Amino acid sequence: MKKPVVDYRQFRLSKINEPQFAHLKLLLGWVVYFLFYFLTENFIPVESCHVIHSALDDLIPFNEFFFIPYCFWYLLIVISLVYFALYDVENFKNLQIFIIITQVVAMTVYILYPSVQDLRPTEFARDNFFTWLANIVYTFDTPTGVCPSLHVAYSLGIGSCWLKEKSASKLWKGFVVFSVILISLSTAVVKQHSVIDIAAALPVGLLAEILVFGKYWKNKLRNA
Repeated sequence: MKKPVVDYRQFRLSKINEPQFAHLKLLLGWVVYFLFYFLTENFIPVESCHVIHSALDDLIPFNEFFFIPYCFWYLLIVISLVYFALYDVENFKNLQIFIIITQVVAMTVYILYPSVQDLRPTEFARDNFFTWLANIVYTFDTPTGVCPSLHVAYSLGIGSCWLKEKSASKLWKGFVVFSVILISLSTAVVKQHSVIDIAAALPVGLLAEILVFGKYWKNKLRNA
C-alpha cells in the first residue's frame, strides 16, 4: 500500500502553521465560500436576478439518470482532495487554489450580476430513485447564482490536476476526463444550468489554469 507523504495522525490544530500541515489552511476557502453562498442565497432577491436562458436549453431533454454524474461530482472533489493531501501535497495546493480562484470569480459575478434559471421541470414523467434525488437536489440547491457554473469550473480544475499527476494511471486519468465531460453535460440535462452557464465557466477555468499552472505551461512550451 502506498505510504502517505504526510503523517496526519500527528496533526493538531496547534500545528496548523507547521510546514507539513500548513497546506490544510487552504481548506478555509470552503468556509469563506459557504459563507458567501449563504449570503447571496438569502439576501439577493430572485426579483433582482437576471434569467439565464438559451434556445439550445429548450432542445436538451430532461433526463433524471444524469443525476448520477451530477452527484458524483461531490464525491470526485472529496476523492481528489483526499488523495492529493495524502500523496501529492503540491497538487493538493494546486487544486485547492484553482477552486478558490473559481469561487472568488463566480461569487463576484453572482453579486454584481445576480442570475437565476427557469429550466427545471414542474413535474416528472417517471417516479423513481433518480426523480427523488432530483427533488432533493432542487431543494437544497436553489436556481439562483448559476452563471458561471461552479460544477463545471471545479471539474476543469480536477481534470487538469489529475492529468498532471505523475502517480495516476492512464486508465484513471481517462476516467477522470470522461467524468469531467459527463458532469459538465449533466448540468444542462438535469436542468440545473443553462448551456450559457457552462460556456461562462470555461474562461473562469482558463483564468485559474493560467494563474495556477502558468509556469508549468511555460516550461512545456519551452521544452516542446
